[in-house]
This record gives sequence, C-alpha cells and structure tokens, in this order.
Amino acid sequence: MIVRRMQTAGIDAFGAEVRALELDAPMSPAPDEIVISVDAAGVGNWDEIVRVGGWDVGRRPPLALGVEAAGVVASVGEDVKNFSVGDAVLTHPVPLRHQGAWAEWLVAPAAYVARKPAAVPWETAASFPVPALTADQALIEVAPNPAGEWILVHGAGGVTGGLAVQLAIARGGTVIATAGPSSASRVRGYGARIVLDYHDPEWPARARDATPNGRGVVGAVNAARGGAAIALQAVASGGRLATITGDPPPTERGVTIADVYVRSDGNRLAAMVAALAKGQLSLQIAATYPLAEAATALQTTVRGRAAGASVLRVGGQSPVDVS
Repeated sequence: MIVRRMQTAGIDAFGAEVRALELDAPMSPAPDEIVISVDAAGVGNWDEIVRVGGWDVGRRPPLALGVEAAGVVASVGEDVKNFSVGDAVLTHPVPLRHQGAWAEWLVAPAAYVARKPAAVPWETAASFPVPALTADQALIEVAPNPAGEWILVHGAGGVTGGLAVQLAIARGGTVIATAGPSSASRVRGYGARIVLDYHDPEWPARARDATPNGRGVVGAVNAARGGAAIALQAVASGGRLATITGDPPPTERGVTIADVYVRSDGNRLAAMVAALAKGQLSLQIAATYPLAEAATALQTTVRGRAAGASVLRVGGQSPVDVS
C-alpha cells in the first residue's frame, strides 16, 4: 500500500515552535467522513492553546495545527448523502479524526461540515467556523431568546466578540459593548447601542447605569482575556454570564456562570454562514499568509496585532480522490 504524504504546518511536540511538517495524507474516509482539499484555514488564539497542550483536540504530535478550514470535498464516505465530490465547504472538525486544518487535506465528520455559499470568499469562510460557533453558543447560554433584553459583550473589538454583538442584535437584543478606541466605530457599525472604552475602570458602572432602572444587563458574553470578573459587575442579580476565555469567576448575587468551549455543529454553522452570505453578519480579514508562514501568522494573532481574522492560504487543491 502506498502512503501518500502532504505538506502541513504544525508541531513535533507540545510547546514546540510551529514549523513545516510532511505527514501522512488521509486514506479513504470512514463511512461518516469527508476528506476536504483545503483551500484556506483560520488562525486564532485557540491554536496557541493547542500548540502548548492546553486543548485536547483528539490527536498528539506530530500534529498539523488548525481547527477550522474551507475547501473542496475530495472524497466522501459511503454513508454520506448530503455532500458530493467538488462541493465547497467549511468546517470546525474537532475532535480531529486525522490531522489539523493547516494541511493540504483535512478529514471531517459530515455532521460537522457546512456548504460554503458562493458569495462568501474562501478566506472568510476559513476563519468563520470557530468564532461564529463560539459566539452563538455563548449567546445561547446567556440569552436563548435575547429579544427585548439588554446584553453586554465585553471585548467586542475582537472577531468572536464582534460576531456576538451582531448575533445578539440580529436576534432582537439591545447591546452594550466594550472595545478599544481603534475598534469602537466598527462595533457601533455592528449596531451596538452603547460602546464603552474598556480602559475606563468605571465602565461596568456605566453599563449598569445605561440599563433600565440601572439594574444591569440580563446576560453578558465575555470575550476579553481575563475579563470575566469585571464583566460580572455589569450583570443584574440573577442574570447570566458566559466567558469564552477560560476564566469563570466565582458566582455572586445568583448570577449563573458558564465556561464556554466551542462545540462542532454543522447545522448551526450552516445557518450562520447563510446569514454571512446575506450580509446579516460580517467578519473582517486582517491578513492572509501562505502555509509556510504559519508560525508568523500565529505569533501575530497571539500578540493581538491583527485587526481581524488571520488566514493561511493552503492552496485550493483540485478535487482529488485520496482513496
């Protein structure tokens, strides 16, 4: 049996620096799987967590990093009926069945895959799955039906925070957001009623004062690293807080706390990428890098120097049968 190889970017050991790796390409897909010829893959802070061993994605090094991608279906398992070779798709396929998304080919369960609308560029589709699913799941935790409710998004200038603002507004909520001066106008453009500078130590009090009767927001999504405890100050007694940064504070005043880690979900992803295609959601791309510059892309993202999503352009392979 000939084992094909593929070009990837990843790590030899947890904590090691990102470098080019040549790894085994996937074989024939399992009955429920799809093999995707990767066009582009997203780069996020979550990839740094995987690199250092803080997020178990189901595989150990040598490991191609990357947990979101867009590409073309190269082959399908025998039980897959809703996708065909040549379909344009996007996915967040964790736990990984083979290797990560910073690779020429990616294996994903069909249940974690959504079709890419033609109106959505490859780079946008590649960097959309993780922040979109995270924002959706966090918002559902704090306000399953946000219509008519006041919602806080702390850290709205980032990719995930910005999507949380847009989703809350699309679902009828009134949003108070925090952002830095450089991103405040963009966050207002999403439709946030009030945008507060997170550098102001009094912003939680200002947020509470802006709500009816000064009680505070019903729900808050924290997307600011280390910001959950301060965001809690703006939540009304008996309200809800969801944090996506792994820093849930002790509960107080009857506030429910949720520590949200993204879950793969092809159906929810399909609904949100359809909204993206219609212009109901937006995502800003900061920079696109070739696969060979994956280490630079990750370093730039972790340092917070990217004003939007970062993307690796893998290549746009032609549909190939890898069986």
